[in-house]
Order: sequence, then structure tokens, then C-alpha cells
Amino acid sequence: MNIRLPFPALIAVAAAVLAPVSLFAAAEITSAVHAYKIGDADYEGYIAKPATIPADALLAAVLVVHDWTGNGEFSQAKADYLAGNNYIAFAVDMYGKGIRAPQAGEPSALAGVLYNKPELFRERILAALEELKKQPNVDATRIGAIGFCFGGTTVLELARSGADVKGVVSFHGGLKPFKATEKGAVKAQVTILHGVRDPFVPPADVAACMADLNEAGAWFQLVGYPEAVHSFTNPKAGDDPSKGAAYNRSAERSSLATMLGFFKTALAPAK
Repeated sequence: MNIRLPFPALIAVAAAVLAPVSLFAAAEITSAVHAYKIGDADYEGYIAKPATIPADALLAAVLVVHDWTGNGEFSQAKADYLAGNNYIAFAVDMYGKGIRAPQAGEPSALAGVLYNKPELFRERILAALEELKKQPNVDATRIGAIGFCFGGTTVLELARSGADVKGVVSFHGGLKPFKATEKGAVKAQVTILHGVRDPFVPPADVAACMADLNEAGAWFQLVGYPEAVHSFTNPKAGDDPSKGAAYNRSAERSSLATMLGFFKTALAPAK
């Protein structure tokens, strides 16, 4: 299925009004810091999963990619949320152990290392994908990925790489592709959750993303939140949309509900 939305008509697309979604885990979970390596370098992620999993059970799993500050409270809370909804979630580390903003530098500088070498996006998220596949009770045939801001860019690169994942969700992510996606490369279904008033991801970038996915023959959908700007899922972004980044409670809750509904289908067991 290839969804083509005319542009700029997509600006009129609004998120449906959905039932409120709890931002906390719906079921008991267990979680732990998870150390792993990419080559000789150390990385530190975080795994959350339902507290009780039968020994022989296989669950769908989701990669969670942080914003440009690095893996921390925000991305780990999203992993907890997914675990509470019966997924195994892996909050990945795209920078390296101990490399977090502001302790290790400004977030723009940390993210800039990858933006200046786009191949690192794919190298590091593909390594995290392989790490997740090795975890107990993970169904390697049912893996998804979500990302926020910088992380949204990352999961779109994961999809464009041709990785064998079933679904990816970008929350207020950077959308413009670094290079044209190869036709037929995208195996995942793609959901893009975008703040229509986001000044950091202008309409031209949205159009470029849609054109690229169309040319690649990808299945995708884009949901626009008319009053939302950048970082609309993050309460720490503040409440002043004039700054370009601000929390929007309605958009956050609707987008999380959209994600859960999408994964219910995209990560469903094979019939």
C-alpha cells in the first residue's frame, strides 16, 4: 500500500480525536541498563519488558531512539510505556557510553557528528537492531522502531536502509532524506507524526520525504497535528510554541494512540 498525499494539502491533515492514553505503563514491567558494543566502542542502552513473560514466549519488540540529548529519562520512559503495553523495548544509545548532553557537550554538536556523517545513523541503529534480536523472548520477525526528533531521523534512516523491520514511527523527526532511497528498499511500514507548525522541519522537507518514499514504493502514512510545533511529545520543551519547540498534550496523547494502533497491526503475529 502506497499512500500519496497531495502537498500542500497534507497541511490540512489533522490527528483524529482519540480516547485519552495513559502515559504510564499499563502493566507491571521490569527494566535495566543494557551495555553493548559496536566494534570496540561501548554503548549503554536500556531494556524494558513485561514483568512476567513465559519462558517460551516470543514478543514483538521495539527500538526506541532518543532525541539529540542522548539516551536518558525521556527515551527510557517511552520504553517503559511500550513494555507496559506488552512489547519488549530497547532504548538505544546512538552516541556512546557516557556521551550525553549537556555533560558531554551541546546537543547540536553531539547530533552534528552523525548529521555530518550520515552513514553513522545506519551503522549504529542497525547494530542496535542486531543487539535487540539477541535478547531473550524477542520475536526477531516482529520488530518495530520509534524515534523522537533526532531519533525520528534515525528510524526513517533505518527504514530507508532496507532493514528487516515491520514498522517505524517518527515523532516530530527530521524528514528530509540524506540521499534518494533505492526503489523497493523499504520493507517497513512507515508512520510519520508531524507538527504542522514545526519551523525546524519546513514544508519543503515534508514534501521531499513524501516524494522520496513514493519513488521508493514504500507504504507510509503521515499524520499532521495542526497546532503542534517541534518536540510536541516532550514536556521539557516548555509551553511556548513561538519558540519553535513546545509540548502539546493533545498531540502527544493522540500520537501515542496512533503508534499503538499502528503497531497492533504492523507487529501482529503472522497468520
